[in-house]
Amino acid sequence: MTVTLDVDGAVATVTVNRPEKLNALDYATIDRLTATLGRIENDNAIGAVILTGAGDRAFSAGADIGDLAASIAGGTDRALREIVRRGQGLTRRIEEFPKPVIAAVNGLAYGGGCELTEAAHLAVASERATFAKPEIALGFPPPFGGSQRLPRHIGRKRGLEMILTGDPIDAARAAELGIVNRVVPHDDLQTAAGELARRIIRHAPTAVRACLAAVTRGINVPIDEGLAVEAAWFAVTVPTEGVADGLRRFLTRSRPSAPSS
Repeated sequence: MTVTLDVDGAVATVTVNRPEKLNALDYATIDRLTATLGRIENDNAIGAVILTGAGDRAFSAGADIGDLAASIAGGTDRALREIVRRGQGLTRRIEEFPKPVIAAVNGLAYGGGCELTEAAHLAVASERATFAKPEIALGFPPPFGGSQRLPRHIGRKRGLEMILTGDPIDAARAAELGIVNRVVPHDDLQTAAGELARRIIRHAPTAVRACLAAVTRGINVPIDEGLAVEAAWFAVTVPTEGVADGLRRFLTRSRPSAPSS
């Protein structure tokens, strides 16, 4: 299987399993990733997702060039349908997923692999990880959403430097730019991603989903619209057990006694 799913308690680990191809994203793998996310969304026992690559060399080298070349040879309409719609569909699915998706970047993340990292809500990188936007060397801009997400996340000039040069950056630079949250020793990567997931899923799922949706939608609209998005998701949580339980625990916790007069 080119995509594997392992579940440990409330945390699911989804692995792109093509190490011999540096975990390149052929069409079958993209479709399996999308289908696997659907299974996870429908499983109420799962609260968070870790997305990673098999082996020690690559998170993902990006789109499978064989599939891509065949689609481009078939003309513009076929290329848009098979490459852009499929790739943007996957990254949008990750970005809008109602449970936190944490990229555990275990090696190179080039092209589509970098775009998966950009779409994920959070990312932890191995010290060995590298990131690049090499699509320009093939003659086209990033087609999986990377020309839009990366500049929004790290700023127009810094995003354009990566997109226009195609040059790789190391994990430390990726953390400095905000592409990943933190860098850890290679052997600690899965542990660090799991710990981050558990720090999130200790909270009410309704609150986690509302936070994800409010930020994901709000970051791409003007502030007034974003505030309306925030209000709408706050309203969704008001009648939930998560709010009732959170307030109850806060109000009934022990407090220091007042000093006697």
